[in-house]
Amino acid sequence: MTKAGVLTEGLHFGEGPRWRDGRLWFSDFYDHAVKSIDSNGVTRTELEIDDQPSGLGWLPDGRLLVVAMHRRRVLRVDPDGVHLHADLADVASYHANDMVVDAHGRAYVGNFGFPLDEALKTRGVESVIADHPTARLARVAADGSVHMAAMDLHFPNGMVITPDGRTLIVAETLAMRLTAFDIGPDGALSNRRVWATLGMRAPDGICLDANGHVWIANAIAPECVLVAPGGEIMATVETSQPSFACMLGGDDRRTLFAMTAPSSVADVVATVRQGRIECAEVRVHGAGRP
Repeated sequence: MTKAGVLTEGLHFGEGPRWRDGRLWFSDFYDHAVKSIDSNGVTRTELEIDDQPSGLGWLPDGRLLVVAMHRRRVLRVDPDGVHLHADLADVASYHANDMVVDAHGRAYVGNFGFPLDEALKTRGVESVIADHPTARLARVAADGSVHMAAMDLHFPNGMVITPDGRTLIVAETLAMRLTAFDIGPDGALSNRRVWATLGMRAPDGICLDANGHVWIANAIAPECVLVAPGGEIMATVETSQPSFACMLGGDDRRTLFAMTAPSSVADVVATVRQGRIECAEVRVHGAGRP
């Protein structure tokens, strides 16, 4: 087990970390901002929107895509400003959430499926895990057209695409598992299968390493764990509070960055700044997307 150190603190709730051009990009929900940070902890605001930002990605030409959670949209940052890229309302039944963008500019976007915070407050974690509505996964083509990618997912959350572009792995948070799909030439998903079962670990954000193993941020414990196909735990990084997303970055992509917070409940984290970015060096570098 490795213990993470704190790179920065004072966030509300960090999500969607992505390594790009020597900086870690991320969303801070309740600042309504996309930010980036360098290895020295110097943070800058890249974009502010009138919504909660979540998943981030880039089109092949370098334009930024941002998930706007409450309006269930994907926004696109062009040279002349922010524009609507895709409206997910016909697929997403509640807040849009994490996203991964492939080499062709296709985006896969998950959503909550139901009012999670309300359910947690009234019923508790165990009851919600045992009984909850499922959600659908959206596929957004590079031109912004929206398609149904998959149905009946148990809170589809973080996603990765393997380096060959042929496999999508999705964290099903409330099913405590990772699920894989084959990606067809047109981006359609098929051959759904369980990639790993995780016991009592709730996978939120995830990232992929060069061995084909997946780092998961555990939303119900202060840790990130490295998982092999089938579910064997290969390594653990201990964090100071629950981890909600992770990303491999740094010059050699061997720094694991973890977005941590005391809770994911909006009433808690929207009013305080206890979110942190924590990091630890790991043995195997990152691969694939994001």
